[in-house]
Amino acid sequence: MAGTTLSRWTLSYFATAFVFLLLAEALMTFGVGYPAHPLRAPQTLFLVHCITLGWLSLLMCGALFQFVPVLVAKPIYSNSLPLLALVLILAGLLALLAGFLQLAGVLPFIRHCFLAAAVLLGSGFLLVLWILGCTLARARPLNLPACFVVVGLCSVAATVTFGSIFMLGFGGYANMPLLAELHARGVPLHVIAGLGGWLTFTAMGVSHRLLAMFMLSPELDGAPTRWTLYLGALSMVILIGAGIVATITGISLTPVLAVAGLAALFSLVLYAHDVLRLYRKRVRPVIELNSRMAGVALGHLAVAALLILICAASGVILQYSGALVFLVCFGWLSGLGLAKLYKITAFMTWLECYGPVLGKTPTPRVQDLVVEPRAGKWFWAYFGAVDIAVLCLFIGTPLIFRAAAAVMLIACVGIAVELVRIRRLVDVEAARRLPAGTRQPRLLFTLVAS
Repeated sequence: MAGTTLSRWTLSYFATAFVFLLLAEALMTFGVGYPAHPLRAPQTLFLVHCITLGWLSLLMCGALFQFVPVLVAKPIYSNSLPLLALVLILAGLLALLAGFLQLAGVLPFIRHCFLAAAVLLGSGFLLVLWILGCTLARARPLNLPACFVVVGLCSVAATVTFGSIFMLGFGGYANMPLLAELHARGVPLHVIAGLGGWLTFTAMGVSHRLLAMFMLSPELDGAPTRWTLYLGALSMVILIGAGIVATITGISLTPVLAVAGLAALFSLVLYAHDVLRLYRKRVRPVIELNSRMAGVALGHLAVAALLILICAASGVILQYSGALVFLVCFGWLSGLGLAKLYKITAFMTWLECYGPVLGKTPTPRVQDLVVEPRAGKWFWAYFGAVDIAVLCLFIGTPLIFRAAAAVMLIACVGIAVELVRIRRLVDVEAARRLPAGTRQPRLLFTLVAS
């Protein structure tokens, strides 16, 4: 329980990510991006990258800086370099968003904007890979959750590589036939490697450990978990390896996507089996809010997988791709991220504030930092609005979609307020809030770190 297990800059990643989540929901509320604009319109690209890079990727990076050391029981390689990585990624993302505004005619065109975005984002994520890779390398042989993270890190490397090629193409630099071909036909590889390999597969691995930790369930290390890893990794190898070959040779991507999708589907089925075992074998009798909401997010993942299968079998997956991506991003990934963010913030705050005096003086529990009935209303409002928004995308009612996006925005503001209250210890009894030897936590970073 020593405070040295804390990551100094994880909360800065979380705060920055949350700003982009609120920005994305505000844009949808005011009709910017899909469905008001086509899927490949600059406005939609602006919105999508606010969500995938600004919100989900920064959230995942921050979580990994905190929990990869927990997964492998080794200290993080560096507790200062994550700040530099955050600055590089944020600068690159702002340059990328400026580039999309130029394509939309909002800003005058500056050719080197996309080049700067490619260099800065590539450098930032390379630094993330270096920090996490060195941390993992110190802990070989790796346990199963860490192996999931390795596959996720390989996927983000591929995702950023594809994205850099696209950025160079937008800036007029991808003149080689090979790069031009990837720029023209590689979008599905970029999207699936990012949402499927980087975000979903990494979340699957980390959630194995977090669900077991927070529900006091036995950790899983059996054949189903191993085959979840093997099949998920196989789907990414097929998607990225065979997908690149098919793209540059002009072969149809459909068989590649079908085989990779089949492997991914079996991996998800086994993952669902493991998650059900974690919930059934838990020692904690009352499931906390974060685990209940994680269960709701997992339900959205199951629905998304089923709808993707139905749409693919019916030949309408392109028609409904926007709705399906929205469901994955907000029902599954954002839902799980918000649920775990609520718990992680409370856990890190408690560990930072009360960890140094444990056993020396009475301290509050982690649950004393939160008020779950109040926060739960915001979570249910969020998931309800997401479901309405998805339905609106399928049936084509953009005005109601915007209203649902507004409710999502309000709900996320409510969750953000809860997170700030946790960091400021507002809901802890005044008499027990700051016993001797403790100090008020800072809002955006931790003071106790290795």
